[in-house]
Amino acid sequence: MSNSEDALPLYGKGQKQQQENHDRMEKRRQEEEQLKERMAQINHKILVLSGKGGVGKSTIAVNIAVGLGMEGKKVGLLDVDFHGPSIPTLLRLGNQTLRTDGKNAFPLDYVYGIKVVSLGLLLPDQDAAVIWRGPLKMGVIRQFLADIQWGELDYLIIDFPPGTGDEPLSVAQMLPESDGAVIVTTPQEMSLADVRKSISFCRQVKVPVLGVVENMSGLNCPHCGKLIELFKTGGGEAMANKLKVPFLGRIPLEPAVVEASDSGRPFIYHCNQTAAAQAFRDGVIKILLALDDR
Repeated sequence: MSNSEDALPLYGKGQKQQQENHDRMEKRRQEEEQLKERMAQINHKILVLSGKGGVGKSTIAVNIAVGLGMEGKKVGLLDVDFHGPSIPTLLRLGNQTLRTDGKNAFPLDYVYGIKVVSLGLLLPDQDAAVIWRGPLKMGVIRQFLADIQWGELDYLIIDFPPGTGDEPLSVAQMLPESDGAVIVTTPQEMSLADVRKSISFCRQVKVPVLGVVENMSGLNCPHCGKLIELFKTGGGEAMANKLKVPFLGRIPLEPAVVEASDSGRPFIYHCNQTAAAQAFRDGVIKILLALDDR
């Protein structure tokens, strides 16, 4: 009798553990179902990656979103660069924040109906450091994808921090059906060396490489119009050809474009007559619009 009585608490603990495991699995199943339902309403998911910081990746992501919006597409822009969210600054969103009705969270509406989500829209102090480990970042990414009311979209553009860390890996696993990645580089070898790692990453996690953008590819002189090879030109194109991935074009560095980006005005709209805007439309936007024909 005493042996049975001694065993009862252990049996009870085993049942409790089993129930907790069951509850966790059920919660995860529900989360996966919600993620699938949300993402099924979005036709194309585009990752914007770079191997190194400072190459203009977030600027490219913003102008992809605005460029597609100018073409009449319904677009979402998700910023998962938690440690340096640039999207609110590049779109001059100020102190605006995400909407909520107490139960659901909604993206911030921008021009052309673009829906924007960024951790930068949730931080009370924009100068505070975000110090998170991988599991917490993965959980927030899942919430941004599954819990935000994105609605029906033609494109979801996702901006990442530089490199091949937790954020791109998490999204690649959560969105195995993504259309692929646009990879941003500058022409010099320092950037190209890391971009080759980004292409290797995409191949390992089975994310198609939609193409490479060579940003800051020469400087158009504002006085004479002559191209100055400030950071060299052609490195991104040569690398793309060598690795057999599409090349989406060279975006020159122009003072008007730099000024527009610093003041939160996407250059593809506010500087639409510049060589940079033209190259962007003819290369990046054109290839993404063609995804509808697949």
